[in-house]
Amino acid sequence: MGKPMPTNNVTRFLDSRNIGYTAYELPKKKLGAEEVAQLLDVPLHLVYKTIVVERKGRGKPILAVTPGHKEVDLKALAKVAGEKKVKTATQKNAEKRTKLRAGGISPLALINKGFNIFLDISAQEQAEIYVSGGERGVNIRLPVEDLRTLTGATVAPISR
Repeated sequence: MGKPMPTNNVTRFLDSRNIGYTAYELPKKKLGAEEVAQLLDVPLHLVYKTIVVERKGRGKPILAVTPGHKEVDLKALAKVAGEKKVKTATQKNAEKRTKLRAGGISPLALINKGFNIFLDISAQEQAEIYVSGGERGVNIRLPVEDLRTLTGATVAPISR
């Protein structure tokens, strides 16, 4: 299991809002959800990944937060986002648009930055989930309702 984590911008933000969470330090390399689940010794369906999804026209990309064992359903996401068509961003574009490195892209690090955030409806079946902590090597477990409230995420069926 990952060891307790020193502070970063995301943990300071959570502390300032009195949010109960646990931060974990992991290897500082790009890890997939499967690797994070193994390192933390937790079921894969509790580890959520943040996928950057680009709109057809202009505007900030969408952040789709989905369980590690599923993919973003782009048609379903486009529908709930009110877009005709959306596409998954390349790693280069995701990093450029979020100013975060892949493996560290987190809805918690992008609060109030103009991104529409969509959280897969399956999260409502859990009390807590794990998400990236805003940089490679940091993962955060927190209550789903706190994540939704803090990020202003729309909860919808966006994965398959």
